[in-house]
Amino acid sequence: SSGPGSARRCPRGLRLPRGARAPWAAVTAFLPRRYLLYASGDFVKVHSVNTEETLGLLCGHADLVTGIQLNPHNHMQLYSSSLDGTIKLWDFMDGIPIKTFTVGPKLLALYALASAEDSVFVVIPKQGERDTFQLVSVKLTKGAGQDLEGKELSVVLDGVGASPKQIAFGREDSYVVSVKDVNLQVYFFKRKLLNRFSLNSAKTKGADNRFSCVVCHPTEDCIATGHADGKIRLWRNFHHKKAYTYSALHWHHDTVMDLAYSLEGTRLLSGGVESVLVQWHNESSCQKDFLPRLGSPIECISMSSDGVLCCTLHTDNRITIINSNLRFSRSIQGLIKSRDVKTGLVVDPRTKALVLNGEPGHLQFYSLQSDQQLFSLDIVQRQYIHQAGLKQSDLVKVTFSARGTWLATVEESEEVADPELQLKLWFYSEETQSFALNTRINTPHDNHITDMCFRDMGELGDDSLILVTAGRDCVFKVWVMVEDSDPEAHQSVSWSCDFVGSYHNYQATNCCFSEDGSLLAVSFEETVTVWDSHTWDLKCTFCHPPGNIRNICFGRLTCSKYLIGATDYGFLCCWNLLTCALEWSAHLNIVVLQPDPLSEHIAAVSWLSKESSLFVFKPSEPWPVYIQRNLCKEKILLAVFVPRDEPETISSEKYLWLRKSQLFFLTDTQELMTLSTKSLEERLTPSSKQLAVEESLPVTPFSVLLGKHRHQQAQEDIDLGKPVVHNKQEQASPAVKELLHTPAHVLPSASFLCTIFINSLLISKENKSAEEVADEVEMESEKAEDESDEEDVTAMEQEDTSHMELLGEMTCKLSKSQEKELRKIRKMDFSWISAF
Repeated sequence: SSGPGSARRCPRGLRLPRGARAPWAAVTAFLPRRYLLYASGDFVKVHSVNTEETLGLLCGHADLVTGIQLNPHNHMQLYSSSLDGTIKLWDFMDGIPIKTFTVGPKLLALYALASAEDSVFVVIPKQGERDTFQLVSVKLTKGAGQDLEGKELSVVLDGVGASPKQIAFGREDSYVVSVKDVNLQVYFFKRKLLNRFSLNSAKTKGADNRFSCVVCHPTEDCIATGHADGKIRLWRNFHHKKAYTYSALHWHHDTVMDLAYSLEGTRLLSGGVESVLVQWHNESSCQKDFLPRLGSPIECISMSSDGVLCCTLHTDNRITIINSNLRFSRSIQGLIKSRDVKTGLVVDPRTKALVLNGEPGHLQFYSLQSDQQLFSLDIVQRQYIHQAGLKQSDLVKVTFSARGTWLATVEESEEVADPELQLKLWFYSEETQSFALNTRINTPHDNHITDMCFRDMGELGDDSLILVTAGRDCVFKVWVMVEDSDPEAHQSVSWSCDFVGSYHNYQATNCCFSEDGSLLAVSFEETVTVWDSHTWDLKCTFCHPPGNIRNICFGRLTCSKYLIGATDYGFLCCWNLLTCALEWSAHLNIVVLQPDPLSEHIAAVSWLSKESSLFVFKPSEPWPVYIQRNLCKEKILLAVFVPRDEPETISSEKYLWLRKSQLFFLTDTQELMTLSTKSLEERLTPSSKQLAVEESLPVTPFSVLLGKHRHQQAQEDIDLGKPVVHNKQEQASPAVKELLHTPAHVLPSASFLCTIFINSLLISKENKSAEEVADEVEMESEKAEDESDEEDVTAMEQEDTSHMELLGEMTCKLSKSQEKELRKIRKMDFSWISAF
């Protein structure tokens, strides 16, 4: 489950991880023992099957990861290939790259065989030809360094497909099979024999013989192929070019997306657009089982190395883990890929989750911190029918109130001329911890709703709450809460229209409130109008022809007197609300204009010459504080500032605009990206860099009791006033921690580490405090006095008044004079009393 993207070093010191949060185009996944490994953009993620947590992140590729394979000679190691032209060998338990082999061309698929000790197979584009690919063998050079060359390539098959699912290796790796269009190729390694088979390309009586995927039986000479018409063909006797046979299995009504054999080969799994996993027994069409309602079409099927579990990858960026008895176990849900993100990127004020279109008719709440979906809210509340050309309702607009207690949504049908519109207001219930529908308004506007916003005055409570909607029917409407007079109503308040405004019968396109909520700005084609939100009087207008206003926003904090607007003719304008004049303008084709809610900064993204550029500025200054040219080659459609939990420490003044909030982008290819001043290695916590074995072990009752006992004992010691004694060895130095946690194969020699290790265990005398030194001097002086048998008693020092209460008793601390007398008593000889 992976997303398109790469991590690359950007100009001006910023790092741009692409696709790190949107892993929805993965091609392969594996289940080794307790871990699930899957490609996610330019990373490989290590997931715990037991705890459902992401345990590690393998980062190092500069482009999309296209294939991952366990090392057949060491299952604690992993091979990965990427479009950056490299193959990496990982110790995935520790998250450390062992070797990097530079091949050169883009690698589209990867296969590692047990019979090939020093080579792997990859799919690369054929040099000099377009859309033509080859399966080649790459010899992995042995050497002492970490970066090695993998330039020794041997062509195995020509004219193969680019998808990893279109190539498979047969029993005991004795042959390789490739499918493309209506052609099937089988190459036998020992005999160096190539057999080709072709099916009828004509589409008659609903049949479509094009190949979609292929898999080989693990113990027998049998090839299973999936086809575009939903059929599965089982090929036998393909060693002979003319005597081959095949039988057909048919249940899927559309393309078979992927196939997988069980470990012993007695079961065949298939999946497709029906969202149903089909299990075929003994290659018979009469014996099959089904696991239905998996949510979305199945793209990929993978079996665990022990055959106990299998996983399915779905088009909605979800991995489902299934038991061998075809029972659902658990799922890993990433950011759902929607057909079109019409709602934009919105932040939930309560959870700081990213909110956008999810499943058809649903809102997804996605946690950017944990990289997991929190929940999905059904807005349309209608059954979605997967049928091409059918006009259905979908979610198009979303906005939250300042405190997140109210949610406004707009849904409309796909009819362009006469759409069905519904405006819904949802209230967050603390009891149910979810949103409940409060008001449904049918046809709030006579045409499409173009924008809506709440009056952002959270500190004043719901009494000041106002919702404004703008539409193509040339009006904007103001909605307010009113007390429900119906005694049978389930809620005490509902929403109704309070004011309707227009301007010269122009279409209303955008709307937004000022920071204090006193002003409302509504754009009507080429004109921006400013209204008083208390009296709804028109205060002033700003016009910048030619070109319609594309985006508008108010300045914040010290820049609250400015209004910013971007036109579709390529102008960025800043108006002063006090002088009602144009403050400055710039010739930029701005497609995204996003203010930071916690500072004066505004992010503007331009699209020019097939590249996106970022400009960050303050409205009070005519020059930007930050410029990032060629931010990415894709067109950025949406952006949002997400407040940080804690302000980030940034040394460079140039990047202070990222201190309180983090900026996220969504491109036209639905890649979610973010900007960061730190490299990925710096942002990863030590726990995510290394897999601790105990984290994946099951929790036993004894370990739970032991943990509770230790916690209870420590709490009792604190309550009783006992001093907490910390072992010096528990507070080990970083050198000791590195020695204990670094894998043995990457450690330097023992002779080099011995001195460092011994020195780290020693306690330096220089670290003693002044009080400890004074106590030692005083003890030495007292010892000298005792040895000289001086009876002279010095003046009594003041006793310590900081007494400690222990179980209701008062323990008094002896003075130094009393301690000296006590020592003299201990030295007296009482042996004479034994005679009695």
